[in-house]
Amino acid sequence: MKKIIAFAGSNSKQSINKQLVEYTTSFLTDFSINLLDLNDFDLPIYSIDLEKKQGIPENAHKFLNLIRNSDGIVLSLAEHNGSYTTAFKNLFDWMSRIESKTFFGKPMLLMATSPGGRGGASVLEAAVNRFPFHNADIVAKFSLPMFGDNFKDCKIANLELNNVLQEAVKALKNSL
Repeated sequence: MKKIIAFAGSNSKQSINKQLVEYTTSFLTDFSINLLDLNDFDLPIYSIDLEKKQGIPENAHKFLNLIRNSDGIVLSLAEHNGSYTTAFKNLFDWMSRIESKTFFGKPMLLMATSPGGRGGASVLEAAVNRFPFHNADIVAKFSLPMFGDNFKDCKIANLELNNVLQEAVKALKNSL
């Protein structure tokens, strides 16, 4: 059975991006899903001085190995000030010190959501531009605007947006 890791680029306990990831994985019933939480991979803030003094933390190695040993990735990025959250960026920075091609060419469904009408468009654009340099194979992307209006009862309430998500999931399935 193909293995997919799924996670939100957020350390919020009530992350709307994690809710989107959980919903998205409900369409991947023929796959083994490993739903990850960034809170389980605590890391100090990256600095070259800390790396030289203490080396790379074990949690960065663990997360990178989960990517390496997966067949695909479902990732929904939270947006803080138009970019990645500190928690995600820090993890990404530590992992890239181990392996610059962080995503190992794994097929990725890249998503974002936000309370506003742009649905995390800035962070999604940043990732679409950056991740290929780290060997991400972004096979589909999805943005869910106005999370509070469009996500009800643990699912996407807007039928048109739900259909767009299902097409993105289908693209991921077809690439595995």
